[in-house]
Amino acid sequence: MQRLKNSSAILLSVLAGFLFWIAWTPNNFSAAIFFAFIPLFMIEEKEKNSFRFFLFIYLGLFTWNILTTWWIWNSTLIGAWLAIAVNSLLMFLPWWGYRKIKQQYSLKISLIAFIFFWLSFEYLHQLDWGLSWPWLTIGNALAERISWIQWYEFTGTSGGTLWVLLINALLYYLYLQNTTKRIGLRKHLMVSSILAVPIVISLLIEQNENKRIDTVSKSATNNIVVVQPNIDPYEKINSSNLQNQIHQLIELSRKQIDKSTTLLVWPETALFAYGGIDEKKISELNELQPVFKLLKQYPKLHLYTGIESYRIFPEKHSIYSKPIDASGNYYEIYNGAMLADSSGALQFYHKSMLVPGVETLPRFLLFLGPVFEKFGGTAGGYARQENRTTLPVKNHHIIAPAICYESIYGEYISRYVKNGANIIAIITNDGWWGNTPGHKQHLAYARLRAIETRKWVVRSANTGISSFINPAGNIEQSSNWWQPNSLKNLVYADTRETFFVQWGDVISKIALIFTSFIILLYFFKRYSIKREQ
Repeated sequence: MQRLKNSSAILLSVLAGFLFWIAWTPNNFSAAIFFAFIPLFMIEEKEKNSFRFFLFIYLGLFTWNILTTWWIWNSTLIGAWLAIAVNSLLMFLPWWGYRKIKQQYSLKISLIAFIFFWLSFEYLHQLDWGLSWPWLTIGNALAERISWIQWYEFTGTSGGTLWVLLINALLYYLYLQNTTKRIGLRKHLMVSSILAVPIVISLLIEQNENKRIDTVSKSATNNIVVVQPNIDPYEKINSSNLQNQIHQLIELSRKQIDKSTTLLVWPETALFAYGGIDEKKISELNELQPVFKLLKQYPKLHLYTGIESYRIFPEKHSIYSKPIDASGNYYEIYNGAMLADSSGALQFYHKSMLVPGVETLPRFLLFLGPVFEKFGGTAGGYARQENRTTLPVKNHHIIAPAICYESIYGEYISRYVKNGANIIAIITNDGWWGNTPGHKQHLAYARLRAIETRKWVVRSANTGISSFINPAGNIEQSSNWWQPNSLKNLVYADTRETFFVQWGDVISKIALIFTSFIILLYFFKRYSIKREQ
């Protein structure tokens, strides 16, 4: 076969990246995702040189990554390059596996293997290994098409990934067959069914879910208030005027709170001061007295708020503890959350899934810490919480806490629900990215968490979009970008456990098993061929 011309290969690569990009929020030309892989399959088929194959596939993946997540630059330049360049490289691994399998097996088997490889890659990329970045999980591309994906309550986003991969693989296979022989009506119907049947099922589920929401909502008596103070995160760090921040938060809260309000939600790092806030001395801090005064005025009211805090220990408390100069004591700093009532702090939560390059680095990249810190990142200053602890509001809701980046991890959030949570509360600070697609994508992914768990999602964003999302993934209320606001909504506690909550990401775990089997089979066959020679 004649070698693929550079111009043709580049065109196919960029076309693939473009198709992925237009399928994503906020473009939402979702149909493009069902054939976005095909140009890359065509490159693999025609390009026999391994190095050129890598370059052209990587170009397509890099185009997809940079067009969809370029906005990370507004937060951290080096973190953006890390996310885009490294993530594109990791995405190449399933393609490398596909090419290796295709050298020994038929196209059908190779395409099936590719589906397992990609699903396994996405699942492993969600694990906490320091460079975890599931932002571009294929199933996320359908976040604005909630009428298509109500069955995520069974599969999670991996179900969407499987759906997309199946259609791409089938269309590519039919395309190749069509070049040699005519494709029968039966195969066209098969592809149409795989595309249409999940949508029909989803519409039926959505109809029933909306009826249930309408019925149960009528019995709801307790409301929740979320606040969007719209404090520029860069100005907050520079000024660090805790008293002014609290005054603004309280004023916005008072506009919505009433006697039926049981939960008030403030955003990530709503309580921020230079040097952090000592968790053991919360009740003694003068600047926080107006907060407790507000809570005393409403006996049913609880506050769930972001807080940048620290704790001091007489000895090393965990692997994250750092020594205080010559004192023998240790300290830990947290990007955390606090649940409080009029009596003081009831419980703390410490962010567990930290942002690569911005809040954490894997151990093998710690030597780059000074470089990351120079460009706005960190070498891993925050301590994290290992357990999925819920936050119970007395006699009312049980909160699944999610701070910013944590909300993009479906199976991770489901563990809180498994532990008894009946609402999901996301607090975030999306202002680091500016008015870019970043905060819109982040909001869209929150809708997926609602569908997967069938829980209300309460979202308080400092400078992003605050909202209430019902268990069907519909946004009931939302604020505008870059506008101070407070919202109030009746929210009932949904105690259901979906299949996804009960069993987790079954599809990806099955894919991991088959991936392991395929790899072992590949090496066994390779070993057998060498022995015969």
